[in-house]
Amino acid sequence: MPKPSAETGDRPRRVRIQRRGPLLVEGPVEVELEDGTVVSSDRFRVALCTCRRSRRYPWCDTSHRDRA
Repeated sequence: MPKPSAETGDRPRRVRIQRRGPLLVEGPVEVELEDGTVVSSDRFRVALCTCRRSRRYPWCDTSHRDRA
């Protein structure tokens, strides 16, 4: 496991993977989108959409729950 750096702070960033649902990431975070746009959140934990159904992409809005 890589050691934390000055960039990441005193400890590694934790990402929680769930079978069905978003990626939960301990914040604050910056997310670089495919077009190079960077969005950020200063919340203590964010939910990143993995199904791309969210109207607030890259943030999860629970649209994945509509999947059958």
